[in-house]
Amino acid sequence: MLVYFLRHASAGQRKLKPATDEKRPLDKDGIEQCQYVGRALAALDVHVDLIISSPLKRATQTAALIANELAYDNRIEIAPALRPEAAYPQFRDLLNRHSSQDAIMVVGHNPNLSDFFGRVIGGGARASLDLKKAGVARVEVDHNRGTLNWYITPKLIRTLYEASASNSRPKTARK
Repeated sequence: MLVYFLRHASAGQRKLKPATDEKRPLDKDGIEQCQYVGRALAALDVHVDLIISSPLKRATQTAALIANELAYDNRIEIAPALRPEAAYPQFRDLLNRHSSQDAIMVVGHNPNLSDFFGRVIGGGARASLDLKKAGVARVEVDHNRGTLNWYITPKLIRTLYEASASNSRPKTARK
């Protein structure tokens, strides 16, 4: 099974009250990050059978914007196992429940999403990894072991996009 680990995009400053913070939406940068990442995933011909998101607003918005770019028509599943305070056993259960799928995308938060990602590619042991906001990693999971295929960040995608755009502009003739 392929698992795409996607950290939610930029959502501004954390709110002091947990109930208010759960409703914190993506900011302008976060929406733009989703557009870049979603288009890059579409260009990479990424197809997922299921998108699973944390119930927090910034994660569900990230999931929806990426789903739109991927032309994903199914319902986005909401899972408490992707909440910021969720533990690795909950995440393993989530993966086991969906092991019949060919490809899933999980959308969550740090520090636990990076921890889950590190444990999957570390075979349960902790590997020190840090998913950046709107960063996405593709991991091939076979039983309890994962192999990292690739990891991209919105900054990398934007840099490649801008370099490509500047290279496609017509060159002016020199005198």
